[in-house]
Amino acid sequence: MQAFCEISSNGSYDDRMQTGRPTDRKRPPFGERLYRLRERAGLTQAQVAEHLGISARAYAFWERESVSVKPEQIKKLAQILGVGIEELLSGPARKSHRGGPTGKVRRLFEEVSALPRSRQQRIVAVVEDMVTAARQASG
Repeated sequence: MQAFCEISSNGSYDDRMQTGRPTDRKRPPFGERLYRLRERAGLTQAQVAEHLGISARAYAFWERESVSVKPEQIKKLAQILGVGIEELLSGPARKSHRGGPTGKVRRLFEEVSALPRSRQQRIVAVVEDMVTAARQASG
């Protein structure tokens, strides 16, 4: 006798569903920051874990539970996520409202710093070229 399996096309699962088991528990503040920063950087838990040299399961635990993280891991995690250690540990710093062009440039570069590293490097290269051209024109 041959087994037969029918898969319904009107099932409740589709490709857009998140993987993993949903939880009813709220993430701790540090875990929530990790999650938000990782998503902003466009990285998966497995990618961050690989850069840290830990298992994806261990990193996922960091996002879900209150944990103690070694100082060297904090430093590396901040580098991976493209943020400062202070932002990683306590959230974004309160921005002072400074007027004028310097304030505008600072705000733009703060926005750039939130982008993935590859995009940051492209923007910095363009700005460096423009600054070099401006120096040569004025000098």
